Amino acid sequence: MSPTKMNAIPAKSFVFTGWHMVGVLVLFFGTIISVNFYMAYNAVTSWSGLVAENTYVASQQFNGKAAEARTLTATGVTGRITVNGSDVRYEVFHPKNGPVAADALTLKFKRPVGEHQDFKLDLVPVGQGIFVATHEILPGQWIVDASAIRNGKRVLHQAERISVLRRAE
Repeated sequence: MSPTKMNAIPAKSFVFTGWHMVGVLVLFFGTIISVNFYMAYNAVTSWSGLVAENTYVASQQFNGKAAEARTLTATGVTGRITVNGSDVRYEVFHPKNGPVAADALTLKFKRPVGEHQDFKLDLVPVGQGIFVATHEILPGQWIVDASAIRNGKRVLHQAERISVLRRAE
């Protein structure tokens, strides 16, 4: 074998050039930017994120609402919701003293995320502390905010998370 053939370097089949690097950078940053746009689109279209219309006014009302919540909790009055198909029943009671009379009861059904399915339901009294209504409730998670009024004063304010199951057909 001749000495020139022993020292010969085999030809490379691939050479990484500057254009290859440009391609790698475009793919890398293109993926990151695409994912960011997708996440931003989902964040903007899925939920407004709005908790209070005017945060300054809400902050000014906070202490009063907190004091009212402490007062209502101290009374021990509580409630229990039952959803059976489109029949909604709510009982207002005291654990030791039994049913609590109220003039009106309003339930606000809110989805944990999103507000396009939220609704308010005024229930009708059918007995002392028992209220009913008929309204189709879609399956899934709901936050039910109950407010009972007697003689113009709130006697119950309670929020509860419930799960409405799909009815078997």
